[in-house]
Amino acid sequence: MTDIKRLKTGQRMSQAVIHGNTVYLAGQVATGADGKSVAEQTRDILDRIDALLKEAGTDKSKLLSATIWLADISSFAEMNTIWDSWVSAGNTPARACVEAKLASPEYTVEIGIIAAL
Repeated sequence: MTDIKRLKTGQRMSQAVIHGNTVYLAGQVATGADGKSVAEQTRDILDRIDALLKEAGTDKSKLLSATIWLADISSFAEMNTIWDSWVSAGNTPARACVEAKLASPEYTVEIGIIAAL
């Protein structure tokens, strides 16, 4: 049986779980999100994702899947401007992007990632 490794584990969830050759990240939101634009929140989230992937032993060139939740789908283009400049060319993941009510009103973007090691 394959070992499971958990990173930044709390009472409710882990920020990352490694199983076999796959890393599953919890949905990431911007820290200190009050009053920040969708672009700023997206940039902050992607920085957090980079750090978690690095800690897990991988990077954005190995993304398998991304799920993006937007509080307002009209911000799709603003979020994509940041996403497109961040994602590894030629290594884009399968991706879904939907509008959803997020956990707190100050959050406008949440991103979940699955990556290979």
